[in-house]
Amino acid sequence: MILLRHKGRRALAERSGSRGQPSNESGIALIIVMISILVLAALAGAFAMSMKVETQLARNSNSETELEWLGRSGVEYAKWVLAQQAMCPAEPMDTLCQTWAGGPGGLCATNDGLADVQKTVQLGRGTFTWKVTDCESKFNINALGGPGGEEILQQAFIEVGVDPGEIPSLSGAILDWIDPDDNTHIDGAESDYYQGLSPPYLAKNGPIDDLSELLLIKGITPDIFWGGAATNHQIGSFQKQMQPNARNGVPIQMPTAGLAELFTPLSSGKININTASAAVFQLIPGIDAERAEAIVSARECTDDPSGLTGPYRSLDPGYLFNRIPNLGLEAARRLAQVATLRSTAFEVQVDAQIGNYKRTFMAILGRNAQNPRDIQILSFYWK
Repeated sequence: MILLRHKGRRALAERSGSRGQPSNESGIALIIVMISILVLAALAGAFAMSMKVETQLARNSNSETELEWLGRSGVEYAKWVLAQQAMCPAEPMDTLCQTWAGGPGGLCATNDGLADVQKTVQLGRGTFTWKVTDCESKFNINALGGPGGEEILQQAFIEVGVDPGEIPSLSGAILDWIDPDDNTHIDGAESDYYQGLSPPYLAKNGPIDDLSELLLIKGITPDIFWGGAATNHQIGSFQKQMQPNARNGVPIQMPTAGLAELFTPLSSGKININTASAAVFQLIPGIDAERAEAIVSARECTDDPSGLTGPYRSLDPGYLFNRIPNLGLEAARRLAQVATLRSTAFEVQVDAQIGNYKRTFMAILGRNAQNPRDIQILSFYWK
């Protein structure tokens, strides 16, 4: 009897203890639930981030297509402006005064088409701005292999500020690059020289397609290519050597022109007398800096159909001699030989934008010399 009472009390105590303390199984279950919630939250966050990225990529892809069409629309718009300008019988020439070049407009600036030209155009969700550059405002570097080309090239290096002792080798290297043979000019360079470089490559032995090819040619540095005062490249040895020097206590002025400002790989081979810069005119034998500035100054935008003022309307040496002060008849003849009034190649830059998404497009336009209104797209690409 006593034994039974003892067992009953012990059983009652065990039941009371089990009700007062949580079991290990309940704690483990709670931990598992918390871990599951954290994992599911992490997966949900990762999924949301992935969807956000996918949505943005889809938007960008859609904007990319729209931007390309904005770029192409900008090129077509530039073509239309050039064609409208060519329809003006009172201006049978291309000038910086005209609407396509961003000028105030010539005698036909108020006609139905050119009067409404806009530099920034709203189209759909985006906008584009356009700029046209006349390729004939520079010398065609691929024409330097012909008569007088070497003299022009040497004058270009003088204008850029290259040491006279280096000019023959630089000129020879450029001529070797564009001529079709493997015969080396004096101090020039053909494929045997470039094969010794790391990495090795071959001389082009053909026309230059992009002017930046000059940077592949022996001796052509970024300073020579861009010009000493350019800001789109790092300061190099050419600038470092020029800057501290002085003559008679007067610092040597850094040359402002580079080969990129003087030459183009695509044009008719002539230079447009109404769009070329003074630096380009100085490449013509017999035309110094003073005469070059006089040529530019005489082509004011105040136009007169008589041709006595405004842009040049003729390439007759006598006409140029009378229009340009202190030019001289011989220099007028030389100028008339290399000049043109109509351009056949243009470069178009279109900056397209949709929201904060931007892209720059480039195109080269070719104009039919027989029909100035016939303008074709020769190339189209983006940066």
